[in-house]
Amino acid sequence: MMLRRFLGGSGLPDAATAEAPAIAGHSRDADTQTVRRIIAELDALPRERARFLAAFAYILTRAAAADLHISEVESASIERLVEEHGALPEPQAVLVAEMAHQQSLLYGATEDYLVTRQFRELASAEERLALLRCCYVVGAADGTINAEESHTLQQIARELDVERDDVNALRTEFAPKIAAIQALYHLRGE
Repeated sequence: MMLRRFLGGSGLPDAATAEAPAIAGHSRDADTQTVRRIIAELDALPRERARFLAAFAYILTRAAAADLHISEVESASIERLVEEHGALPEPQAVLVAEMAHQQSLLYGATEDYLVTRQFRELASAEERLALLRCCYVVGAADGTINAEESHTLQQIARELDVERDDVNALRTEFAPKIAAIQALYHLRGE
């Protein structure tokens, strides 16, 4: 849906958008050219950089989809993080994030470990830790890291081979967002 909005659609299913008028000042042909330009710019990236960004965005999507739902706030967080960490213009970051989302929907668990392993091979220890931190940011985007998300974050940390002390530091940093910790605070009246 987000890609349809980016392309000038309403975000409604295909049947509903077939009759929808184009956005004022934009033709569908112009939007197609815009997308082609973005794809060409992404194609112009060095192969290793493109692989890095694709894996980065996919793993963020994996973290968001841990509870079988990716909220709008999580999607926006992924787009922002891809833009910031990928040093991409917003339209390219949106496209990369949406492509990762679609791949996650299509291939999901089949690709999760393979993509994470590939990222581990491409990235330095600092880049792997930065990605894991971004995964926590995405998981906490809606205010809570639930049990499913927490489990997936731990799994991603293991697959990325992030040092245990670094994982513990991240969990401490994000403790107020972890649902189990929130429940303890609530029970204690805090």
